[in-house]
Amino acid sequence: MSVDRLPTYSVAELNTAIGSLLERGFAPRFLLEATVSRPQLRKGHLWLTLTDGSASIPGVVWASKLAQLSYQPKDGDGVTVVGKLNFWAARASLTVQALDIRPSLSTVLRDFERVRQLLEQEGLIDPSHQRPLPRQPASIAVLTSVPSSALADMLRTAAERWPMTQLIVVPIPVQGSVAPTIISTLEALAERTDELGLDALVLARGGGSREDLAVFDNEALCRLLANYPIPVVTGLGHEDDLTVADLVADHRAATPTAAIVALLPDREAERQGLAQRQSRLKDALLGRILRERQRLQDRDVDLQQQSPLEKIKRQRQALAQRHQLLKALSPERWLKRGLALISNTAGDPISDLESVKIGDQLNIRMSNGSLEARVDQIQPSAPTTSS
Repeated sequence: MSVDRLPTYSVAELNTAIGSLLERGFAPRFLLEATVSRPQLRKGHLWLTLTDGSASIPGVVWASKLAQLSYQPKDGDGVTVVGKLNFWAARASLTVQALDIRPSLSTVLRDFERVRQLLEQEGLIDPSHQRPLPRQPASIAVLTSVPSSALADMLRTAAERWPMTQLIVVPIPVQGSVAPTIISTLEALAERTDELGLDALVLARGGGSREDLAVFDNEALCRLLANYPIPVVTGLGHEDDLTVADLVADHRAATPTAAIVALLPDREAERQGLAQRQSRLKDALLGRILRERQRLQDRDVDLQQQSPLEKIKRQRQALAQRHQLLKALSPERWLKRGLALISNTAGDPISDLESVKIGDQLNIRMSNGSLEARVDQIQPSAPTTSS
């Protein structure tokens, strides 16, 4: 190739051409997964190195953008950067200008584990310390973003399940570096729990990535929830998401709607339960009435048996029976059957021959009178002999 055919540039022209090539050939916005190294604030701008362990590139967050970020990375943090390329032609310097920075999942999980271990060692994460939830709360506070689909679902579920409970909705931000705002709201609400008659608190956030839930791993926020004056129910993210706030709460629900379900009874189930209890009470009262009626009837019979007329009646019956018995045993009955009563002149009954002798005067009583007789002869009966 001839040297005369090669393009010729000045340094400024070359750098400008490189810059133009980058602007035309590279995406204006991109996502960059990296680890932050040596972040430094200089004149209000955040300078840092973005690396993946095998390569690195400088990065910068201009002061105007830094004030808008909800998260400021520390050395060693894994991050996801929304950026664009900045090329300074004067010195052929290439830098990633960060338009937004969010912690990566690894950073979020690392912070989660650090706070979890710390609070667990202090006894703030202990299932035995969880308080029971009120059975039929009169009033509960719901802390969530307003408006949101999560709030709409909670309000609808509460109206369907137990409309007698008052829901006091307290708006809070739920994403980014908003822990101080949530903490101040919780502290102000804690001072008014008695005034508002609150029985429980729901801390809720709808779906999102695990990184979006990082605020609920905040140490100060979780300490406050662990010592809150009323039971705390969390419904954060999806069923598979777990935050430190869930661990210190008195009850962790899989979703915001599930948090309302956990706190409020089902009015249909309660209605059925009341109907069953009413039926059992009715049966019990009816059984008692029947038992009392039978007892009164028994007492009435007893009283009747103890009445003077009844006593006279029984005594008359007894006298009649005795009269019948005396009549059955009366000598008159035997006399009418042809038997006679024999007695001596002294009136002593004669029952055998040894009681009389020849010449004795005897009285013989019969059914229709008596007669006098003298013993002229005594004739004993012949003795019986066995064959």
